[in-house]
Amino acid sequence: MINEIVNLEWEMFQNVENTGGRANCQDDYETFYIMRASQYKCFAHEVLVSYLNDLKEAKAHSRNLILEKYARMMAYTHLEEYEQIKDYFEPLDDQALEIIEQIVEIQLHWRKEFKRHFPKLIQLSRQSYSTHDSHEHTSFETYLRGELMTYSKQTLILYTQMIVDYYKCNINLVTSI
Repeated sequence: MINEIVNLEWEMFQNVENTGGRANCQDDYETFYIMRASQYKCFAHEVLVSYLNDLKEAKAHSRNLILEKYARMMAYTHLEEYEQIKDYFEPLDDQALEIIEQIVEIQLHWRKEFKRHFPKLIQLSRQSYSTHDSHEHTSFETYLRGELMTYSKQTLILYTQMIVDYYKCNINLVTSI
């Protein structure tokens, strides 16, 4: 199932047109696979099933969830460009946005714990907070928020339950990934 998810995402990723041209990472399937699969290996089965359904549904309706993720991230990294395209995407309801913000807050906390335990390793990754976003660099916070905004309501609910379960068991998802 993880292979199918990553392959559908890769297909969508190949159809993302950056304003600056094709990104180098669009030609690096191996790294793409490692990054995406490592995340999904930590996801609950129900979340994977639901997200795979999201991808299939999106493909059937000619939607590109990867394009939408990057477009939603532009609200933090390229606001002027985002203002020109934001109406092309389905607006999220207030409940979904509230859930997303709560998930982001928990994962930023986990990331802070990860940094405390692995200070050298964290230096090899994205900055944590959207306050560090720029045209060239996107933070963990913005990337996560953009991704969660592409999930269906069902996937978001299941993902939230997974986060709660991890939290109750004192398992840090960031560290697990």
